[in-house]
Amino acid sequence: MASVTDDIDRILAQWAHERPDLDTEAMGVFGRIFRLSKLAGDATERAYATFGIARADFDVIATLRRSGPPFQLSPGALAASMMLSTGGTTARLDRLEKAGLVARSPDPDDRRGILVRLTPKGHSLADEAVTAGLAEQQRLLSRLSPEKATQLTGLLRELLS
Repeated sequence: MASVTDDIDRILAQWAHERPDLDTEAMGVFGRIFRLSKLAGDATERAYATFGIARADFDVIATLRRSGPPFQLSPGALAASMMLSTGGTTARLDRLEKAGLVARSPDPDDRRGILVRLTPKGHSLADEAVTAGLAEQQRLLSRLSPEKATQLTGLLRELLS
């Protein structure tokens, strides 16, 4: 198999020259992960933009969509699922409600609570946007064989555990 080099290899070679005492393997791994994350994030952001939404908007409607029928959550549950503060979620909900993608209504089980529900328009948009974003991610991953993609998934899962 031919050896492939990239910009990270150049950076590591510079460090090896300047600081041969350093073990830069972790720098190589995480440098590539960071660059890949940016590349994939930018590609999916462009895919979502064709639907008039940003990644932050997609996160909300996708969270509601994957929650299953009736596609509604409390703002607290929504924020927790997205790992955001409830304050950070409010601005997103305001924007999405104005666009007709979500609706807020009183929680019938809690007089003080509200529920955020995906509208039919939001449901449709979530399905279209997730398909487009996933196509971009699959395009990026297509450089690997299915076996290597599976191996990478396992390695990343192990690293994250």
